[in-house]
Amino acid sequence: MGMTIAEKILAAHAGKARVTPGELITAKVDLVLGNDITAPVAIKEFERLGVETVFDRDKIALVPDHFVPNKDIKAAEQAKLVREFARQHQITHYFEVGQMGIEHCLLPEQGLVAPGELIIGADSHTCTYGALGAFATGVGSTDMAAAMATGELWFKVPESMKFIFHGEAKPWVGGKDLILHIIGDIGVDGATYMAMEFAGEGIEALSMDGRFTMCNMAIEAGGKAGIIAPDAKTLDYVKDRVNREYEIYESDQDAEYALVKEYDLADIEPLVAFPHKPENTRPISQVGDVPIDQAVIGSCTNGRMEDLRLAAKILEGRKVDPRVRLIVIPGTQAIYLQAMEEGLIKTFIEAGGVVSTPTCGPCLGGYMGILAAGERCVSTTNRNFVGRMGHPQSEVYLANPAVAAASAIAGRLASPAEILG
Repeated sequence: MGMTIAEKILAAHAGKARVTPGELITAKVDLVLGNDITAPVAIKEFERLGVETVFDRDKIALVPDHFVPNKDIKAAEQAKLVREFARQHQITHYFEVGQMGIEHCLLPEQGLVAPGELIIGADSHTCTYGALGAFATGVGSTDMAAAMATGELWFKVPESMKFIFHGEAKPWVGGKDLILHIIGDIGVDGATYMAMEFAGEGIEALSMDGRFTMCNMAIEAGGKAGIIAPDAKTLDYVKDRVNREYEIYESDQDAEYALVKEYDLADIEPLVAFPHKPENTRPISQVGDVPIDQAVIGSCTNGRMEDLRLAAKILEGRKVDPRVRLIVIPGTQAIYLQAMEEGLIKTFIEAGGVVSTPTCGPCLGGYMGILAAGERCVSTTNRNFVGRMGHPQSEVYLANPAVAAASAIAGRLASPAEILG
């Protein structure tokens, strides 16, 4: 029996010829990630271990992005703790304000993730990096501390599920819609502790930005990881970013999967996940009349260049409904600069939106877009649980950037086709 791509990566990092689902292994990690919420806890646990320093200062990334620039005194203290730890241990990949971005947009951009690598991060959306053919998964802060000290961590080898997309996507359908379609099909716990492998001509046609979006939301189905086998697009993305050796892995033809699902892209239109679960999906043609108060375009899910270009295409020459607050957050400083050079920032501002420095901000109810009781927001973020973006009596609707932009103009949930005619 062959192995899946996830099993091959874990086996290689455990120094084993093969692994099987359910097996407990100890594996060497290629990168350990923490942010300004999770790293402080890990740092305190690390100091309790009594080790002199980290296992490898080049294989740790500290990215303050959730409450940065600091929103209050507590956030400032958290960021200070991370900053001082980075200086003390000479962490190579520490990103201060001015260099930082939303971590899961920033690390691939900076070449800190490569195909075939094993990445752990004290953030559930670390699974984003599976788009590059890496096994990437979120862990707790105590696991982060152990990995910073030893360079190793224990894993239970997950079963794999395979999701195959056939055909050609309809207009305005992207990676966000494909992953929402899966979550709507199997539910928020349908892939619990599974490696979700995405394949088929529909995935091959996706840009890297679209693939990052898909793998980012594997956790919203309960997945341990989301992963896509590297192809020419992957190698083109990493060729000028990654300057070290890496290994390409693919699933064997006779690999065993817990479940294989196949979808026809002809059946998928832009989707909206209604409150209060990402599985509560409806096609845009069936959303009805849902007025909104706010639209957010950004986050580690949809804050990349393709997302901003898509939103700007809808917004150019048009105005946001006066009852709607439009907030646009580029994923990194480099994305922000490129958006400026392409005139996208001007488009957003002229349409009546505001543009933020890169930050997680409103995604987790942090700041810069908190909702009051009774308010509704359409957002390109990844979660819409009760109170996720503010008051427990507010509502978050998840959608792709084109739908979010169209809705901002219409003042209600709307299709991009409705705006562009």
